[in-house]
Formats: sequence, structure tokens, C-alpha cells
Amino acid sequence: MGTIVLNQVRKSFGGHEVIKGADIRIEDGQFAVFVGPSGCGKSTLLRMIAGLEDISGGEFLLDGKVMNDVSPEQRNIAMVFQSYALYPHMTVAENIGFSLDLKKTPKAEIKRRVGEIAERLQLTPYLNRKPSALSGGQRQRVAIGRAIIKEPSVILFDEPLSNLDAALRVQMRAELQELHRSTGATIIYVTHDQVEAMTLADQIVVLKDGQVMQTNDPIGLYKEPENTFVAQFIGSPKMNLFPAKVESVAGDVVRIRTDAGWPIDLPAIEGLRAGPVQLGIRPESLTLAAPHEPAEIETRTVLSERLGMETYISFETGGEPGIARVPGDHSLPSGTPIRLAVDPSACHIFDNDGRAIRSQSA
Repeated sequence: MGTIVLNQVRKSFGGHEVIKGADIRIEDGQFAVFVGPSGCGKSTLLRMIAGLEDISGGEFLLDGKVMNDVSPEQRNIAMVFQSYALYPHMTVAENIGFSLDLKKTPKAEIKRRVGEIAERLQLTPYLNRKPSALSGGQRQRVAIGRAIIKEPSVILFDEPLSNLDAALRVQMRAELQELHRSTGATIIYVTHDQVEAMTLADQIVVLKDGQVMQTNDPIGLYKEPENTFVAQFIGSPKMNLFPAKVESVAGDVVRIRTDAGWPIDLPAIEGLRAGPVQLGIRPESLTLAAPHEPAEIETRTVLSERLGMETYISFETGGEPGIARVPGDHSLPSGTPIRLAVDPSACHIFDNDGRAIRSQSA
């Protein structure tokens, strides 16, 4: 079993508080991802769960048992580090079986279990090699093998793919998903890459400055961000935020006018009143409109990035350029007039403090 609960967990280094009362629950067998910018505290949280950092306040429970003062080796938790942390003088087989060797497990049993792990991770041909003779992806698989051979209830990953190239990262993501399926272990994975978070996680915990900003499944975060930080951190390219005002509310329609002068009609939200807001529109919720089609935004291009199947169009807003992600290949030199249609059902409204404003039924 591997149900993890953090109740108002805090961490201070000297007089500086880096984790500020984290409340997190991860169910047994979930794949949870801690995501956020550098310095947000995600790796510190991971090390506290592993027992490598003391907890300054609050409680960490594993399957209902308080673990604050339990030593790392007694937690039944394994950790895979960003740097692999392999023993260079040992072979792959010796690295994988090291924890069993420390426990004085019989040699035949170690060999059997190392063989099983190596086959699962496609490492059998490399068992007699030293880490220096392996690629980055192979070294990472050895580190994973060393972790899972202990059959832990929880496996922690601290940015394990950050040293790999793009193609290998995609391959390793697939292997991690298969590892989760085959072991059934609870996995907590730390990354600053929101694409990794979206593709791997059952549950994402978004962190900023040592605080939990929101916890939800990936699509829940994408569709219903609770604040502008989450709205812009989840999704690529990031959500456009336009300073705007609620101009009128008539029946079931609210008219919002951006500071650039674009009028946009959206479904009304109960309790919304006239005044300043921030209008959030994801780049993929904007489409290029033909001359005869209606469009809420009339502007000019700043830059077009042609990616083949789609084009990223940066456009003038009077402030920071906006971006539209449109299908197809479009050659639009800087200064080209364009018209963009807005999907009103996909828009988000935030107050001036960055909190989402939505109907109570949403």
C-alpha cells in the first residue's frame, strides 16, 4: 500500500520558509506529478517524503502512519535521482542488486531478481557493463531497476529525464507509464516540464513559491485553472491574458471589452459585475477568420512560426504580444493584418488578484 497524505507540511532552512503548509493527498497506486518553476519547492517536498530532509512542521503519513521521524530505510520508499547516482566501479547487475546484497539476500535470489528486472527494462545485454559504457537512457533504466528491485510501495522520481535528448525523453515517458502499470506502485514524479506532467500524471500538484496552487487531474487543470498562474503554466503555448473590463451584462450574455478595444461576448456568470478583469484565451481557442466570417479580434502579426501541421501566430495587443495556435501552414510576415475568431465557451475570466471567476455550477 502507498497512500500518501501531507497535512500542513512545512520546511524551513534557517529563518527562510521554503514549503509553506502543503496539503496533498495521493492515493495508493496513483501516478502523481509535482510540477512548477525552478525554486518552487517540488524537489524539497520529494526529499521530505523520502526522509532525506527533516520536516519542520505538519505531518507526513504513509498508509495512515505518521512518518516524520521514521528513517529513510524503514519507509519502503525508493528514489530515482536526476543524476542517476550509479556506482561507477560496479557492473549493471551489481548496481541493480546492490540493495539486496546489503540485506544479505542469497546470491541465487539476487541473480534471479536482477535478471527479471533487467528483462523488464531491456537491460539484459548490458548486465556485465559498467555505467561508463552505457547511454544516458540505459543509465536511467539501471537507476530505475535499482529502485524497483526493492519492491517499494512508493517510487520517487526527481526530474529523471532532464539529462536526456528530446527523442529519448518521449521513449522514457512511455517506459515509465509501463513501469507504473506493471508494478502498481504509487509514483511521485518531479518535473518543471508541464508536457511531462500532462502526459504521465493521474494527478498533478502545481507548486509556486513553496505553496500548492492547485491539485487536479491533467484535463481538469487545463479546463478549469483556479488562478492565472496555473492557467499559464499548464498548456503550451501558455494562455493569453488580456486586461479587460466587463462592459455589460444582459440576460445570459456578458460583454467584455479588452484594453485593446476588442469586444467579446461570453456566457454570463452569476454575480459578475461591471469592472476590470483579466480575460484568458488559450492559443488553440483562436482561429483565423476569412474576410466574410465574423471575428472578435482585428490586429496585425508580430511573428509567425511555421511548424508544418500548425502555425503559431504572435499578434499585436497593445502590450505583450498574444499568440494563436492555428492548424495548417500559414506564411504571415510581420505586420500582416489578421482577423481572429474567439471560441466563447473556452474563455476564462479572472479577477485582478488572478483568481478564476466562474459560475458555481462549473
